[in-house]
Amino acid sequence: MKNYHLGIEATLDVIGGKWKALIICLLMKKPRRTLELERLIDGISQKVLIQQLRELERDGLVHRKDYQQMPPKVVYSVTDYGRTANSLIDVMCHWGKENIRRRKALGEEINWQPYDL
Repeated sequence: MKNYHLGIEATLDVIGGKWKALIICLLMKKPRRTLELERLIDGISQKVLIQQLRELERDGLVHRKDYQQMPPKVVYSVTDYGRTANSLIDVMCHWGKENIRRRKALGEEINWQPYDL
């Protein structure tokens, strides 16, 4: 049994951590194969990516379609339920951009190269 005291605890339980919100953000744009996600997400290992995708699938945010062909082809997409997190992800992205601008204005050196999706 999980115990929560704030709604954000339940949110972070599903999309918290270093990678999940980023994975959802990338899949909101279009369905993607595992290797494409691995290339787009700097620093993630294939093992961790697959683990995160499985957790997102288990929680109903991501759908995995296996085409049962050789070579193997698996495509991930956001479910209708996953799309309900879109506004939350957008707010996080906007806040992050503003945070980067603020920190750069304060003199912090930040290399920001937004994805061209």
